Amino acid sequence: MVMPTRRSVLKQGTAIIAMSSFFSACGPKSATPEGSSGFVDGVGIAEQISKGEITAAEAVEAAISRAEAINPKINAFAYEGFAAAREQVADLPEGALSGVPTVMKDLMDWKGMPTLFGSRAFVGNIAQADGPFSTSWRGHGLVSLGKSTSPEMGLISSTEPLVTGPTRNPWDTNRKPGGSSGGAAAITASGIVPFAHASDGGGSIRIPASVCGLVGLKPSRGALPTGRALPPGTPVDISVDLAVTRTVRDTAALYAATAISDTAPVTEPGKERLRIAYWNSAMIDDGRSVDPEVAASIQSVAELCGSLGHTVVEEKMDFDWQQFEQDFLLYWAAGAGAFAQLASEVSGKPIGPDIVEPWTLGLAGLAQQNAAEIPASVARLLAFSSFYDQWFGENNFDLVLMPTVSRPADPIGDQSPTRDFDELMQTVTSFAAFTAPMNVSGAASISLPLGQSSGGLPIGSMFSGRQGDDRKLIALAYELEEASPWIDRTPPVWAFE
Repeated sequence: MVMPTRRSVLKQGTAIIAMSSFFSACGPKSATPEGSSGFVDGVGIAEQISKGEITAAEAVEAAISRAEAINPKINAFAYEGFAAAREQVADLPEGALSGVPTVMKDLMDWKGMPTLFGSRAFVGNIAQADGPFSTSWRGHGLVSLGKSTSPEMGLISSTEPLVTGPTRNPWDTNRKPGGSSGGAAAITASGIVPFAHASDGGGSIRIPASVCGLVGLKPSRGALPTGRALPPGTPVDISVDLAVTRTVRDTAALYAATAISDTAPVTEPGKERLRIAYWNSAMIDDGRSVDPEVAASIQSVAELCGSLGHTVVEEKMDFDWQQFEQDFLLYWAAGAGAFAQLASEVSGKPIGPDIVEPWTLGLAGLAQQNAAEIPASVARLLAFSSFYDQWFGENNFDLVLMPTVSRPADPIGDQSPTRDFDELMQTVTSFAAFTAPMNVSGAASISLPLGQSSGGLPIGSMFSGRQGDDRKLIALAYELEEASPWIDRTPPVWAFE
C-alpha cells in the first residue's frame, strides 16, 4: 500500500532538480543574516561550512543541543531522529545548503523515520523511501533532525493532534503555533533550526508563519517538485511544499534550490515599482471581523509600501466568498473522508473515534452528507483561477495585500480536534479565512512578519500575486525586510539566550 502525504489524497508526481552553488551571491543587501543574539540563518551556516569555519557535524550537533533544550517547552517534534541525522552528516552530497540542519514535516516521508500524518492510525509506520520533496532536500545535503508535528493529515489550522499532544507557540506557550505546519514553525521560530520543511494545501505554510513571526512562501503551482498524479475525484491541485524561515534569503535559496526550472536565487530587492491592492476587512460579510490590531497592521504595511514608491490602492476583490468557502470546505472534507478510509485500511479497524479524530470524522461526515454537491463545487473551484487572474489583469494590479489570518494566535484548545464540530468549524473559518484562494488559483503567496500585537504576538501580512509571481514576491520581501527588519525580534522561548 502506498502511504499518503496530504498530496496523495489531493495530489501526486515527482521531480528532482539540482542547483549549482549560489550562497556567495545570496548575501542580501536588505537584511543582516545573523541576529544580535547569535542566530545564523541557513545560508550563513552553509557559508561557514564551506569556508571551514565549522563542520557540518558541528552544525548538526549544535542544532541537536538546541532541540534537546527547547523542545520540552514547545512539543514540536513528532519524532526525534538525532541518531539518523548524525549518520547522515557523515556522508553528505555537495550542495549550496549541504550540512544545514532542518526538520521534515510529519506529512512527508523521510526514509527510516516514522510518518504518522498526525494520526494514531499510523503509529509504527516507518517510511521505506523518501518522499519527492525529501529526495530533493536530501540531494542538496540538508540534514533532517526528525519530524515536526502536524495536525491529523494537516486538516486544521492548529497543531493539537491526539497522537503527540498540542504543540506550543514560542511567543506564548499557552497559544497555538498555527497549522498545519505548526511544529515546523515552532521549531524555526524558537531558533532550533534556521528553517523547516512545510506544506500548504489551504494556508498551512502562511498561517503558522504569521502567528510565529516567520517568512512563509506558498510557491506557485508547478514551480517545485510535487507528489504524484492526481487520483480520480480530486481534480483541484491545491497542495505545495517549501519551508518556513526567519530570513528572506533562506526562502530565496530554498526556492531556487528546489525549483523545477533552473533559476538563480533572488538576492536583492526588486527595482520595479508595483501596483498593489489591499484590504484589511473580513472576506465574508456575515458578522465576522478582523482583529483591530491586525487591521491596523495591514494598514501600516500598506502605507510602508506606499512610502517605498509602490502604488497602493484600497480595493477588495469582489467575489462570492461565502460560496467559495462552502465549496473549498466540501472539497477539503472529501479529502478527510479519503484519509479516514485509508486510516481504516491501515489499522484494520472500522472508521471511528479510536483511530480518527473527531474533527476528521466530522469533515468526512460533511462530505458524505453532501456528496451530490461535490461535482458542482469542484467545477466552481476549477473556474476560480480564471476569475482570479482576470481580476488582476482588468484592474492592472501586480499584487494584493491582506491579512494572513484574522487574529493573532488563539489559545491552545480553541481549535482542539475534540471540540464540538460546529463550534470548531466556526472558529476555524473565522480565523483562517484569507489563504485558500491562492491554493485554488495556484498563485504565489507569502506571509511576512511585519507586525506585532500590543501583547507581543506576531502579525503576518500576506502578499499574493498570480501563478509564476514567486520571484516578484521574494524581491518585495527583501525590500520590506530591509525597510522594517525583524531579525532581532525573538520570542521568549529562544535557543540563543
